[in-house]
Amino acid sequence: MDIIKRDFKKGMVMVRVTDAEDLWYLSHLIDSGDLLSGVTTRKIKIGSGENAKVVKKTMRLTIATESLELVESVLRVNGKIKEGPEDVPRDSYHALEIELGTECTIQKEKWLEFQKKKLEEAAEQKRNYLICVFDREEAWFAVTKKQGYGILLQLKGEAEKKRTKVEIKQDFYVEIIKVLHEYAQRYQPESVVVASPAFYKDDLYKKMPAELKRKVVLAICSDVSERAFEEVMRRPELNEVLKGSRAREDSLLMEELLREINKNNLAVYGWTETGKTIDAGAVRILLLTDNCIKQARKERNYELLDSWMQQVESQPGKIRILSSEQDAGRILDGLGGIAALLRYSLEW
Repeated sequence: MDIIKRDFKKGMVMVRVTDAEDLWYLSHLIDSGDLLSGVTTRKIKIGSGENAKVVKKTMRLTIATESLELVESVLRVNGKIKEGPEDVPRDSYHALEIELGTECTIQKEKWLEFQKKKLEEAAEQKRNYLICVFDREEAWFAVTKKQGYGILLQLKGEAEKKRTKVEIKQDFYVEIIKVLHEYAQRYQPESVVVASPAFYKDDLYKKMPAELKRKVVLAICSDVSERAFEEVMRRPELNEVLKGSRAREDSLLMEELLREINKNNLAVYGWTETGKTIDAGAVRILLLTDNCIKQARKERNYELLDSWMQQVESQPGKIRILSSEQDAGRILDGLGGIAALLRYSLEW
């Protein structure tokens, strides 16, 4: 996402969508009541009586957001028109469609701290990685995103609902290499991580063309399933290769949090304990999920959460917002949606 202009004092941000993942971010940034402006088309009636005709006109409209829907590669935002050409009735409904290449302006009464962070995260340079975990009978493919990773394909067995499966009858390694090559061309990843139990990865690597080998890094995994991607992203042999992956950083932070909780040492979780450590100035990294933030806003206690985030930053500390749709975020949601890694332990 490109941030074309921002003025938080006036509550205005203008952005350009440069990646399909930006639509996910915008769906979490645009709230009911926000003013959204963009170029759109609308049917306009010209003339009256028998000579009247309806034409489509391109225009710039501003709507007061009431609802939004993210469908595939389009974010559809619906609301009442507040600004536009004179021949467009005010307070009539219109849906602005945001897609790749769209420029739009979001106007809020106030941008909250977590929204500013989400905006900055969306504007970070995207570095994606292609990952394949496999053995002799099964292969899974995924591509990392700014938030976690997305499953691309599973090679094995018969077709299954909501999961792309392909039955392979020829040389399985040849088919894996073919898919890796296609995805490498499509997603242009920084690196291609190929992981397997035992020696399978080495056998596969020997059959790869030189062009693909240049991007491939080998790793070990103990399992071949959707769960294996989390394990692979934490592998020590990938420290340097995946250093630009936010998904890996989130996974490692959650691993560190659970380790410190088990040691009963430099970590706390839940609202009460986390709040105490923030007030004591002991927080090194504050971890939150987007579900936690959503719930706080719903229960009208977001002001407390917002003040905690500002306190942590002033101490200074870091804030990490995890997606509840990814494994690291789901684990954190199970701990109350909020936790902290500490600079030093506290005795209560």
